[in-house]
Amino acid sequence: MSFNYSSIDLPVVQLIPEFKKQLASNNTLILHAPPGAGKSTLLPLTLLEEEFLKGKKILMLEPRRLAAKSIAYRMADLLGEHVGEKVGFRIRFENKVSPNTRLEVLTEGILTRMMQHDNALEDIGLVIFDEFHERNIHADLALALCREIQLVLRPDLRILIMSATLDMPQLATLLSAKTLKSEGRTFPVEIFYEGDYDPWMMPEFVSKKVLEVAQQHKGDILVFLPGQGEIKKTEALLKRQLKSFSIHPLYGQLSPMTQIQAILPNKKGLRKVVLSTSIAETSLTIEGVTVVIDAGYSRISRFNPRSGMNRLETVRITRDAADQRAGRAGRLGPGICYRMWSKATDANLEAFRTPEIMESDLAPLTLDLVNWGVKDWKTLSWLTPPPYGAIQQAYDLLEEMGAIKNGQITEHGKAIHRIPAHPRIAHMLLTAQASGKVSLAGDIAALLEERDPLKPDAGVDINLRIEALRRARNESLSIKGINKVEKVAKQYRKLFKVEAENGFVDPYETGSLIASAYPERIAFARPGNNAQFQLANGRLAMFSHRDDLAQESWLAVSHIDERDDVGKIFMASPLNPKDLRPFLKEKRIINWDLKKGGLLAQKTLSIGGIVLRAESLTDMSDAEKMEAIVNAIRVHGEKLLDFSPDTMQLCNRVLSLRKWNVDQDWPDYSKNQLLQRNETWLGPYLQQVKKNEDLKKLELKSILLHHLDYQQQKALDHLAPEKIMVPSGSQIKISYASDGEAPVLAVRLQELFGMLQTPRINDGKTPLLLHLLSPGFKPVQVTSDLRSFWEKTYFEIRKDLKRRYPKHYWPDNPLDAAAVRGVPKKQ
Repeated sequence: MSFNYSSIDLPVVQLIPEFKKQLASNNTLILHAPPGAGKSTLLPLTLLEEEFLKGKKILMLEPRRLAAKSIAYRMADLLGEHVGEKVGFRIRFENKVSPNTRLEVLTEGILTRMMQHDNALEDIGLVIFDEFHERNIHADLALALCREIQLVLRPDLRILIMSATLDMPQLATLLSAKTLKSEGRTFPVEIFYEGDYDPWMMPEFVSKKVLEVAQQHKGDILVFLPGQGEIKKTEALLKRQLKSFSIHPLYGQLSPMTQIQAILPNKKGLRKVVLSTSIAETSLTIEGVTVVIDAGYSRISRFNPRSGMNRLETVRITRDAADQRAGRAGRLGPGICYRMWSKATDANLEAFRTPEIMESDLAPLTLDLVNWGVKDWKTLSWLTPPPYGAIQQAYDLLEEMGAIKNGQITEHGKAIHRIPAHPRIAHMLLTAQASGKVSLAGDIAALLEERDPLKPDAGVDINLRIEALRRARNESLSIKGINKVEKVAKQYRKLFKVEAENGFVDPYETGSLIASAYPERIAFARPGNNAQFQLANGRLAMFSHRDDLAQESWLAVSHIDERDDVGKIFMASPLNPKDLRPFLKEKRIINWDLKKGGLLAQKTLSIGGIVLRAESLTDMSDAEKMEAIVNAIRVHGEKLLDFSPDTMQLCNRVLSLRKWNVDQDWPDYSKNQLLQRNETWLGPYLQQVKKNEDLKKLELKSILLHHLDYQQQKALDHLAPEKIMVPSGSQIKISYASDGEAPVLAVRLQELFGMLQTPRINDGKTPLLLHLLSPGFKPVQVTSDLRSFWEKTYFEIRKDLKRRYPKHYWPDNPLDAAAVRGVPKKQ
């Protein structure tokens, strides 16, 4: 029996006939529907009995766990059923589905795992990507893999992308998709701009605004803040001053019950203030909200592949996010939004948020791709391709932990992939399994994944957290932060079928397991710098010198953030030097020493960038020397080589021809490319290089010219000559730009007397841009139309030239006058 939606008053109802028709005749559809249109809860239900599904399931992806559960419960309620019957959900470590489930609401990582087990999605007829504008990394990957399935194996698999704010044309072009648009509810939201403020005083400014709004307006208030810290401070301020309201925090780390209390109306009928992160921007309808106060910031974690660390940053929200937040006030009726910034700031907001794939650790994504069998990730249909540096760092990490070899997944990699955790955590759990320490590894994994259950002043030793966790288990204590950690640890014990351990913790065992997950964060105490450590990845990090671990020589660091200079360690464990043997590597290091100006060759015993022993090398091969010099030029070539103006002009001539004549095979002579592939054109000249001065003496112009073959050299002189003869007989240099812009001929005006047409190069296809100069070589006119200059402009500037240069001849008819180089006598 089809779902009866006729009595439901939601904007998308009007669109349903056309919506079904489009999905029946097209395998990919994009639906644009503003907040409140009903797309998430209503549209999937209307498709359950459609013929094109032929009894297959619908999978609907949500970017957040809370939204996935909330939507599943809402859809089940519309059907008059319990969750787990026709509609169910799957999130990490929790699911409610049955053999009768036809529509599953998932978080995106779950779908990726389902595709790995069934790479044709045989039982699935439709995959829905809801709230795609959030550009969750799992959504981008899942879409790329779904598109691969659709193009190669299952042209009948349908993909539906739903979003409130999205760059629709780009996505439609990528997927060759049809698009539909639904109008949202017409409830108006009045916007007020409160002016800019000091973000350091955010809780004070926001709480003051909440107090004002509570007096001026009816209904509940939704406040957007960047993170848990600001929420807690604002909550404390409001609880002291707004006693007639029920204050509710809302963020991802809270328990499901606490989150539900924030969403539903207060049981006692009190007005609510909900203090939320961006979790409430989409999908969730918080009943009773009529006013939104937007602090204007969000907190994001940006991954730096060069350091392997994340940096938490508080950033201005983007326009699409601001519109989403304001829309929360108009879901159920007319509303008001107070934006805590000025109109000037609003005008400068970025249009769309940066896709998560551009700022994330790509190790999980990369392992998914390798397990899928993708040999070249660039061949997939990415809306935003992953950054090369981040994906290369992920390949290196996975190879180091033995998950991949020669680009192929190993048996250990497959075992890692089967565990629903980050590859680092999964690798640690498997390492612990081999030594019978899975229970301890499960405790560590849970502490790494969840928020620190102890107060900030508890110290950095992770073993204190493990002891607190085990004490709570042993004594059956219910402690808020500990309970969440234990819930995750219990899932890992269940996965590996081991019992909980509540005995003494050997900190060295903890350190060894953490080091297996984060080998680049093995840290060695710097001599003379109390509590300052050098990490194996080359970075420096520190914590309070009063901490109990400050006197340790070796640490395995689990939690650290990236700072501009020295990172801050939040959680670590002592390491026994005897446990470091698997991480020791002997290396031959041959580098060009920029300061000393020569090769520095050493044989080292090291853990990453921590050198334990070094001795000079005397048996360098010619190939090793060449590789060191080539690498030095790649990194420091602008300092080591003499890119003279003449050399750069040669490069710009070649680059211009490359731009003007794309059908011709002109090489890329941009400086960056020349440095990166310097061995191909500079290699033969590096054999005798021993010091910086030798590199500076290299005649780059001549070398680069002769790197062109004979025919190219002739064509270069013909099409993009270095100089051009003007009517005076002078050979004037042409100035070329690297981007192919019009070449400039800077020449004294008098030397062009008698020339009617603008000189051209490149077989007459490219006119020169004339910078006409005075006798004193001062610019008087810029033109690309010499005829027009003589006919119109010359006579306007002639008066001034005659006054400034009375000894020079300024004829009435410059086209009949003889061009001259020097100071001619007056006629």
